[in-house]
Amino acid sequence: MNWQEWAAKQGIEAVTNPLQIAKLSQDYYHFSPVLTPILEHKRADIVLKPATEEEVIAIAQACVRENTFLTVRGSGTGNYGQCVPLEGGVVLDTTKLQRIIHLEPGYTIVEPGVKLAQFEQQAQAIGWEWRMVPSTVRTATIGGFIGGGSGGIGSILYGQLRDRGNLLGARVVTMTDPVQVIELEGEAAQVVNHAYGVNGIITALTMPLAPAYPWDAYGVTFADFDRAAQFGLALGNCDGIIKKLISVFDRPIPEFFTTLRGQVPPDRCLVLTIVNHNDRLALTELARFWGGELVSIDKPITAIECTWNHTTLHARSSDPSLTYLQCLYPDLETIAHLRELFPEELIMHLEFIRSAGKVVAAAIPLVRFTTPDRLDEIIKIHETNGVFVANPHTYLLEDGGMKTIDREQLAFKQRIDPKGLMNPGKMRAWLELNQ
Repeated sequence: MNWQEWAAKQGIEAVTNPLQIAKLSQDYYHFSPVLTPILEHKRADIVLKPATEEEVIAIAQACVRENTFLTVRGSGTGNYGQCVPLEGGVVLDTTKLQRIIHLEPGYTIVEPGVKLAQFEQQAQAIGWEWRMVPSTVRTATIGGFIGGGSGGIGSILYGQLRDRGNLLGARVVTMTDPVQVIELEGEAAQVVNHAYGVNGIITALTMPLAPAYPWDAYGVTFADFDRAAQFGLALGNCDGIIKKLISVFDRPIPEFFTTLRGQVPPDRCLVLTIVNHNDRLALTELARFWGGELVSIDKPITAIECTWNHTTLHARSSDPSLTYLQCLYPDLETIAHLRELFPEELIMHLEFIRSAGKVVAAAIPLVRFTTPDRLDEIIKIHETNGVFVANPHTYLLEDGGMKTIDREQLAFKQRIDPKGLMNPGKMRAWLELNQ
């Protein structure tokens, strides 16, 4: 089938330029020296950009009829090949699906291509905002965040995307014959949450919103990392200070933040935080108690774009030998122990979040890469010490964060994608079922 001719007849925008197809077949997997050689040459055959749900349905029907693989893409800001087409076929770019279908205090219904930052400007006009956003908030889409993300700025208040209540519903186009449109509400929508688009094309999302506060960004500097981490945990547990970011960086990470030069001293450990404007005094007093020095950051986005996986981006710009892990540490003592075990290989970066009602130290530590075997060894030593590691050096859904096969997710895929056409090769459960 000539997809270019088909798209022209349907009035659907098609990308056929090889350089553009190459660009739209990639994400930020190059953070991983393990994934780079596996994924760097993967390409779609064509990229289609539907502007309506009807066009999405037409693409899905054509792919089912022609047995063509389909991979859904947002803005491509993921980090482990979530939207990279392993088997060619069609990449369905959702960025033209950008209607805000409904917005009222407390919740919204949006199409998947809605840009997070653009939406937030409208929502803040009525006093609301997203509960959480990734550090790529300026470019990321809500569909990509749900399909490939897990949490971010705001997770210290609202937990992670997978937590009950953080996704209210989804409208999904199936890859059945004939194609169907189904509505998933409440917990039923979890099957498409962080599923890499393996089990349906999201065409609308119902999302809860959070009250918008006047936010200010601050840096708190420390001579000692342990004190910085203790302060971060104390701030997380300080219920009277409203905050949506607590990021802790060991030296020399602050040196990598070019946007903070002149605002924070680069030779000290750093905590970046975003708090309600009226909580400055409380934050100042807490920082003083822990021996930190408070400095103002010009605006929240400056701080945001130094945190979460932007930290890895800045670090690799300065030193390409650095890669990263994604961890959940049980306590500060374990962090101290692992820093001692890997003094030359591990540079600590914490992101405090709420998990199961408690403030915990999630982390995206930098790792000095030498070999894949050594990286695996570092991961295994972490796990032996009670650390949960969501491995960012695999494109397999289950091998990254879940660690186990989700039978409900597999059953849903069997129902809505019986031919296995959606984002092939990413779901271990499907691969094992069809061996």
